[in-house]
Amino acid sequence: MVWKNINAVIENRLYLGNIMAARSTRSLAENRITHILSVCTDPIPSEVPEAGIRHKRIAVEDVDYADLLIHLPAACDFIEQALNSGGVVLVHCVQGLSRSATVVAAYLMRSRRVNTTQALEMVRGARDHIWPNPGFHEQLVLFELCQYRPSPSNGIYYNWRTNLNGRLRAAGLMR
Repeated sequence: MVWKNINAVIENRLYLGNIMAARSTRSLAENRITHILSVCTDPIPSEVPEAGIRHKRIAVEDVDYADLLIHLPAACDFIEQALNSGGVVLVHCVQGLSRSATVVAAYLMRSRRVNTTQALEMVRGARDHIWPNPGFHEQLVLFELCQYRPSPSNGIYYNWRTNLNGRLRAAGLMR
């Protein structure tokens, strides 16, 4: 099996890829990418305004305990606004397997009102080797339970975050 750097989730509109796709001017041009959502900390050339590509970064590590959930509404808004304005979006992380797949699944959940399993099946249909880590998979379920609006004032989010902080403190990963 050959893994591609970029795959269309919604043909000619929404792409899921890895960092190589985001760094490849050829890949960006061939797919007419106008907007990039980076779900990692690694820099890409298109971040600079003179590149002409709208860019948003969600600096989250690919670890079970990273809070991607709180960023999902803004990520979905970015994708939705880009698509509504006729743009073409690339969502990427380093490998294009976990963080970016989670964000694309969240967008499909919110825009098409499908559950986590259905959204991940749709994403896997476009990019068969995705593998959101267990923490991100749980956060997709919570995203739906929060009615796509997690916030510190949302009871479901608050309880999850409080429980997570307790586990991190117990493991010595948080003070």
